[in-house]
Amino acid sequence: MSDQPTLPELDAALPFIERHIGPDQAAVATMLDRLGFASLDALMDAAVPGGIRTSAPLDLPAALSEAAVADELRSLAGSNHPGEPMIGLGYHATITPPVVRRNVLEDPSWYTAYTPYQPEISQGRLEALLNFQTMISDLTGLPTAGSSLLDEGTAAAEALALVHRARRNLAGPFVLDADALPQTIDVVRTRAEAIGVEVVVADLSGGLPDGEVAGVLIQYPGASGRVLDPRPLVDAVHERGGLAVVAADLLALTVLEAPGSFGADVVVGSSQRFGVPLFYGGPHAGFMSVSAGLERQIPGRLVGVSLDAEGRPAYRLALQTREQHIRRDKATSNICTAQVLLAVAASMYAVYHGPEGLRQIATRTHRYAAVLARALSAGGFAPAHETFFDTLTVPVPGRAAAVVLAARSLGVHLRLVDADTVALSTSECTTRATVIAVLTAFGIEGADIDDIDRSTSEALPSELRRTTEFLTHPVFNSHHNETSMLRYLHRLSNRDYALDRGMIPLGSCTMKLNATTEMEPISLPGFADLHPFVPAGDAAGYRRLVDELEGWLAEVTGYDKVSIQPNAGSQGEFAGMLAIRAFHDAQGDHDRRVCLIPSSAHGTNPASAVMAGMSVVVVKANDDGTVDLDDLRAKCEQHADTLAAIMVTYPSTHGVYEETITELCEIVHEHGGQVYIDGANFNALLGYAKPGQFGGDVSHLNLHKTFCIPHGGGGPGVGPVAVRSHLAPYLPSHPLHPEESKREGVGPISAAPYGSTGILPISWAYVRLMGAEGLTRATAVAVLTANYVAARLGEHYPVLYRGESGLVAHECILDLRDITKETGVSVDDVAKRLIDYGFHAPTMSFPVAGTLMVEPTESEDLVELDRFCDAMIAIKGEVDRVRSGEWKVDESPLHFAPHTALALVGEWDRAYTREEAVFPSGTAGPNGSGDKYWPPVARIDQAYGDRNLVCSCPPVDAYAE
Repeated sequence: MSDQPTLPELDAALPFIERHIGPDQAAVATMLDRLGFASLDALMDAAVPGGIRTSAPLDLPAALSEAAVADELRSLAGSNHPGEPMIGLGYHATITPPVVRRNVLEDPSWYTAYTPYQPEISQGRLEALLNFQTMISDLTGLPTAGSSLLDEGTAAAEALALVHRARRNLAGPFVLDADALPQTIDVVRTRAEAIGVEVVVADLSGGLPDGEVAGVLIQYPGASGRVLDPRPLVDAVHERGGLAVVAADLLALTVLEAPGSFGADVVVGSSQRFGVPLFYGGPHAGFMSVSAGLERQIPGRLVGVSLDAEGRPAYRLALQTREQHIRRDKATSNICTAQVLLAVAASMYAVYHGPEGLRQIATRTHRYAAVLARALSAGGFAPAHETFFDTLTVPVPGRAAAVVLAARSLGVHLRLVDADTVALSTSECTTRATVIAVLTAFGIEGADIDDIDRSTSEALPSELRRTTEFLTHPVFNSHHNETSMLRYLHRLSNRDYALDRGMIPLGSCTMKLNATTEMEPISLPGFADLHPFVPAGDAAGYRRLVDELEGWLAEVTGYDKVSIQPNAGSQGEFAGMLAIRAFHDAQGDHDRRVCLIPSSAHGTNPASAVMAGMSVVVVKANDDGTVDLDDLRAKCEQHADTLAAIMVTYPSTHGVYEETITELCEIVHEHGGQVYIDGANFNALLGYAKPGQFGGDVSHLNLHKTFCIPHGGGGPGVGPVAVRSHLAPYLPSHPLHPEESKREGVGPISAAPYGSTGILPISWAYVRLMGAEGLTRATAVAVLTANYVAARLGEHYPVLYRGESGLVAHECILDLRDITKETGVSVDDVAKRLIDYGFHAPTMSFPVAGTLMVEPTESEDLVELDRFCDAMIAIKGEVDRVRSGEWKVDESPLHFAPHTALALVGEWDRAYTREEAVFPSGTAGPNGSGDKYWPPVARIDQAYGDRNLVCSCPPVDAYAE
């Protein structure tokens, strides 16, 4: 009967929607009252243009409780069968030290931090990244290493681009080692074809092909396991004026000589086997190091050492003028998201084990390979190569599939090379039981492993045995017991500011809750330990998760097909532009290579367009920040025969729902172009509008923004690309994709078929926990909080752009330019002063110089929103004291901010009190609790760091003062 009581569902007392969304019903009512709206529906009716609104609710599964979602994810993980992965190809079983797993990968003080653009409050993360750079530099033997790239395949593609820039006048091709990883070859080919660089794949065992070469990539050791002596090849490419790139195995470099010692110009690879789980292909931190003179060509981020205002060494991002934020279509790369969290984990693996520990792991790994080689040879299956590190290629005429199947039945995954060949790779996880299982799969029974071990010599080429030292800095020789390591990690995390401390109100970045229920599943063995190239049947859980997530993303965006492969937003952009290019080519429109981009666009847009072989033409913006449709029409007419696409962000980069977006799409379509709608701001559309329905042909999404994957201090991220049906045939393919139909096509965007698959459970869980109603409410509350902040702060700072309704979208821009003109107080001064109030700064000077872009998100409660507004209002009061003449700007707390604990001791001769310096306006911490965040360094001298470039761990005596 309908009036019978029903048993409540588990977690019914507080549904997850109310855990994710910060403001409760009373707070929502308070904010709506401030804005003059009776309901969230009324607010959204006023904010979102009616012409783009969807009429039907999202077709998604009903929301589940946290307990139910956790159970379902455990079931999905249990449907995967990792076995013991011996497939190799750049992915290896590894042991994540528990102290690193628990206190880095699973610790919100590390995974919820933002990119360290505010270095004064990112010192712990920056030190960890400097450790990573030092580790890579030492092991590769080159002086400068970046702070991580997306994976090994894209690192190799970036090396191709670097060679192309540095050797632009050379007519020869870029030569790829035929023994390179197959996915690397295809990722490089995808990039090369887009920018018009010729690539030749050649067997390098007999030397270089004849003629000029711009560069050569040598795999060291090769995918087959062979350790080819790179020295003659490096000399040969230098003789022809080219650059030598070595793709190296990081663990092998502890026992094989560093490529830099024999002249390599660039070294790339993956740090995955330094304690980072397999994650079915990612996320993993790729790396690149370069020789002297190429520092300014290195793509991505570079951590350097400078000085703070108190004269102490301090870390910061160096040479940022290379990045797409500054150089746009002339940037060294479109990379915006790195793999910081995974780079930190890999660096801490090296810190924990130290150089001797790493050598022992490498020696043990090699020893098992050598014993297996000897045992297989004794059984009639001699490996193809006499020298190797960890990988054996074994001829088994006509029996390869049977051997692989037999091994699989014993819980071991080997690699099927072809009908006559099997390959296998050992790792730090290989045991005697592994050896017995492998031999059994080959039909070898009763082998005396101890006797074989005693009679087996090493198989490393003697002339390439490592003699150069590495990891000599004290940090790699000081923390080998867990007590010391735990304290080191805690000390570093205390030097940072992440979401575990307070609000990070960064516009365009959506720093919202990354719920524990969403995060926990990524550590489940079925998700964490699966090799990306296992048979499809052993990845059933991941396959279901990917299929469902791609389907849900297609539903919420209004597109027909989604690829999850791009492992960063920038790579999603690249994939989308490649799809547009391939579509035009299929129509015979090979001249359509012009991409229109509004002047306000994020720097990745023009950089991605250029990477896809497009020519960028800028479209003007009106004074209100909207796209100038008259200029758009003129540009479309001018380039009518060559127009490929427009890339436009919606809501706009200025944080506004532009009323003219549908007209913009129609204009471009009328002139034969495709519309790329950047989904960076999708958090303001989800549940209310679908780009695929209001004019878009393709969009990428940032799962690390809208769909709760944490930023990890600057990565990982996922940037899936969504397309309408006519572009679906041109989505990324992959040579080793589990679905054969997706092995041929436009080529891979990332090294793994599904990119950073290991963090997809986070977004899957978010959708499953929220359901259609929760996702839609999250959007409305995000718009509400942004407009509440704009209303409160608009009385003190001009809000630069608003829509026709007078409302902003999910973010607002505070204009400080007149303040700077009148008082000399800069946007930097306000950003650094916010640190003293216990906040991370909003986005500075983007998209307009001299402004702050604020995005509160739906996850911050009213108390924290008001605390931030109170801080900004108090800072405006300090600006007014400068304006009145009470303080000179260069004697004010704004100029000296942030203030460290040293402000409490010693002489004090400033125009303001110590209390005003470190406890401004009585604000001691969140909720007045006294839990003040103390910045570890004072304001950092950015210019000094670029003039005196130091990108590896400085000597200990640098900290003597």
